[in-house]
Amino acid sequence: MASDGSTLTIGQAVEGQASNASRPAWQLPLKAGDLVRGKVDGDISLRLLDGKGNPLRLLIDGMDLPRDFLFVADRTGDFAVRAEPLPTRPEARFVLRLEQVVSQAEQARPAEPLRSPALRALAQQLASGAGTEAFWKARAEAGTPMVEAVPGQPGQRLVTFLWRGARENVRVFGAPTGNHEPLLRLAQSDVWYRSFEVPASSRLSYQMAPDVPASDDRRMILATTRRDPLNPKGFADASGDPWLSRSRLELPDAAPQPWVARRDDVARGSVERKRLASVLLGNERDIYLYRPAGWRAGKADQAVMVLFDAHAYTRQVPTPTMLDNLIADGLIPPTAAIIIANPSGASRERELPPNPMFARFMAEELMPWAAAQGVAAPAARTVVAGSSYGGLASAYLGLRHPELFGNVLSMSGSYWWPLTGDEPGWLTREYVKAPRQPLRFYLQSGLFEGPKIVDTNRHLRDVLLAKGYPVEQVEFPAGHDYLQWRGSLPCGLISLLGRGTKAVAQACVPQG
Repeated sequence: MASDGSTLTIGQAVEGQASNASRPAWQLPLKAGDLVRGKVDGDISLRLLDGKGNPLRLLIDGMDLPRDFLFVADRTGDFAVRAEPLPTRPEARFVLRLEQVVSQAEQARPAEPLRSPALRALAQQLASGAGTEAFWKARAEAGTPMVEAVPGQPGQRLVTFLWRGARENVRVFGAPTGNHEPLLRLAQSDVWYRSFEVPASSRLSYQMAPDVPASDDRRMILATTRRDPLNPKGFADASGDPWLSRSRLELPDAAPQPWVARRDDVARGSVERKRLASVLLGNERDIYLYRPAGWRAGKADQAVMVLFDAHAYTRQVPTPTMLDNLIADGLIPPTAAIIIANPSGASRERELPPNPMFARFMAEELMPWAAAQGVAAPAARTVVAGSSYGGLASAYLGLRHPELFGNVLSMSGSYWWPLTGDEPGWLTREYVKAPRQPLRFYLQSGLFEGPKIVDTNRHLRDVLLAKGYPVEQVEFPAGHDYLQWRGSLPCGLISLLGRGTKAVAQACVPQG
């Protein structure tokens, strides 16, 4: 194990073990504006320190899945990175690698035109010699992004993202285009901006990224992503760290999400975390078993949801709380959940896209194991659910094992996915070729996700309808975003397991 005080160099991989008694740290001399990128393999957290050993920010939250870290040095001087143990993985070993340091001189400046009427007025004031203090005071009081009406289009709004005082550039991560859009500096002022015309029912989460390379590489943009400091509405901020949390934009006409908040008058189910080893896959993972209040193994009229990506669906998306509320409202039957973690980011990339061995794991190992834990239901009352690759995996498992999974709940499913050497859309073509199975579908996608998601989800919908499958397909003005998926997950369960009401329609039907 490297001792404290060693210097971390580009391309160097260092191994270590973090514990309460030993938190190894490595020195990292940097210049102002340097972009730093690296990776950790292993179950630890990684913290950035200043030259005196004081904590600056958490680079990696080891309780979450991502293990890449990026940041930009705010000054020239000595820094350090320190490995810290997780409460659930004491004494875990790890490998740390510094992959890249990009100087500010290598970073470019983007440009975009001015659109907002309010900013046009500010530009005139600046030309007359005024400053920006009054503008920023108003923004601090009203919050950001700035939302303006669009003349003659009551169903649209102009949303302007703002940042104060960057040196070189700013990007918005999670823009309505689905891209990592650059902001433009207003004259020589401290105002950076970018405007988008969106539906008045839009919902999205985003981060701002000041002073990073003008790059379309998502990893580079993540180097300085943080919450919008003038937006008081946060999302995914359990750690309290502004660099790891997001900001939330929900326009007044956005569909409500009434099942997200915990209610004091609702009976709460139990959540049990277990560890499951797979002989077929040669790995092991955490499994979270949620049982609603009053759950009894084998009781009729109960249901089960099998859900991927536990790192998100136990944190950003409060799945147990939502199930408690849906059951209490009488919208779904008592429904247990099997929430499946990924052993690593790499294993997620291998397992969730259509993978016959992973399908065997689900059918031959996971589901029999869960049944032995008292969590089981007939296929007609079992939902397999997920988002992105998890949505793709859900539809694949429905096709491969309809005897286990009779309902597919897919949010922003990655149906563009190609088998190696084949053209995109492999799974949709498999549904074309296969005989109709006893399956029902709920498909959701976001209008801000672009054709790669939107068009392929529509194509799958058309194929399923042509084959005679029951399908509900909805599109919301949202992105590839857990903020939207925490609304879509309960709506999908109601569609597949429950009974609709007018109140439900308000939350589950796109507005406008």
